[in-house]
Amino acid sequence: MFVRKLGQACSRGTKARRWPAFVSCCCCHLPRMAKLHSGKGDHLERTKENTRQQTLTEAVVESMYDLSPTVKSLSLKVNNEDFSFKAGQWVDFFIPELEGEFTGFSMTSAPGQLEHDGILDLAVKCSEEAPAHWVHHKCHVGSKVRMRAGGDFNFDPQDGDQSKDLLLIAGGVGINPLYSIVQHVVDLHRLSQKSETAYKPGRTVLLYSARDEGELLFREQILRLCKEVPDISFQCFVTQQQEFKDPSQFPRPKVGRITQEDLKAELSCLHGDHILSYICGPPPMIESMADQLSCLGVDRGNIKFEKWW
Repeated sequence: MFVRKLGQACSRGTKARRWPAFVSCCCCHLPRMAKLHSGKGDHLERTKENTRQQTLTEAVVESMYDLSPTVKSLSLKVNNEDFSFKAGQWVDFFIPELEGEFTGFSMTSAPGQLEHDGILDLAVKCSEEAPAHWVHHKCHVGSKVRMRAGGDFNFDPQDGDQSKDLLLIAGGVGINPLYSIVQHVVDLHRLSQKSETAYKPGRTVLLYSARDEGELLFREQILRLCKEVPDISFQCFVTQQQEFKDPSQFPRPKVGRITQEDLKAELSCLHGDHILSYICGPPPMIESMADQLSCLGVDRGNIKFEKWW
């Protein structure tokens, strides 16, 4: 279907590591498509070149709820004014009661929410690996964790930067960092309306593929953002569902995987010389999407991806 999921920031949690090893996801540009690995190994070694904070920050679970039958959302109150992150990044997520085991999860909220409210959101897919299992079965409001932000897969334009169009492609819980980016784009649109010197976002297109409608995370929230900002468009795909509970619901997901024709149609609405593409999903999907975008004329240097190990 797609590809093997990114460096574990998105939600499933990479193979847990022991203190004081570093973990998380890997993010790369694609000057040429390198083979994406799926084997397990030393995440410290694989992510040693990634940008990450050095100081651990304590956070407290403020709320949690089910996003889907397999994914749980956490809202964390951060007790450190110096903690920050960029849209698309992840946190190394430490669970003290698990004897220092930790993993990586991508933020699903925008940096602005942390700045204004001191809150960041994560989405964690159920798994038998210890950290994800803890989130789904033992975590509760008031639970304390430690974390540090990192990763080079991010969208962080500054005032005065040239406007860019974004093509975001998500597979499964690969939506997590891209949802953070979409919310950040909305915040940038709001700022640009108040200040002539603020960065002015271009068009943003989000293509999101999941197994079925029940696993299309944040669908309603994203549709509301699209209504607020007409320059953001959104198309869903389902790969293992033929019939829909509400056939009249609009927009209804397309049945099947994202095709080259889908990519070609969306690219025709963007400015070719000013396109950045962010891909997050299983490695086979990343490889396929990146190759097809390159064939359609997108500069490989402008194709960014994150891979789950």
